[in-house]
Amino acid sequence: MKKVLILLLCVTVFTNCKTDAKQVETTTIDADGVDRSQAKDGLTTLSGEFSFYGDAAVLQVGNSSIYGVVINNKSKELNKMSEPFKEEATDGVLVQVRGKLIPKKEGEEAWPYSIDIKEIISVKKQDAKKEVIKIGK
Repeated sequence: MKKVLILLLCVTVFTNCKTDAKQVETTTIDADGVDRSQAKDGLTTLSGEFSFYGDAAVLQVGNSSIYGVVINNKSKELNKMSEPFKEEATDGVLVQVRGKLIPKKEGEEAWPYSIDIKEIISVKKQDAKKEVIKIGK
C-alpha cells in the first residue's frame, strides 16, 4: 500500500509540473552576410544605409535588399540625427534600427518590404566615399 501511494504521488507531481514554452530568438543571415534578428517582441534589427529625401525614405541593407521606410516620428527623428553626417541632402548614412517589417500589398507598386522604425540603435557617417556621377552641376 505504501508503494502504491508513493507511486501515485510521483505520478501526480510529474503530471502537474508547469511546462514553460520558451520563445526563441531567431537569427537570419541573408546572402550579403547581414544579420537580421527577430526578437521576442516581433521587431527585426536591420543595419544599412539610410537615405531620406523629400517625402521618401529607404534603407539599403547590403547590396541587394532595399526597404521602404514608413514616414513617422521615428523616421523623421532618424533623419534629424543623420543631418550632421551628410554633406548633401541626398547622402545616406549608416544606421542600425529595430522595426516591424511590412510586406507590400498585392497590386501595389512599392519595395517588397517596408520597415516601420520603432527604435534607433545607432547612426554614423559612412567611412569611404562612393563614386557618384552627378549630372547638372
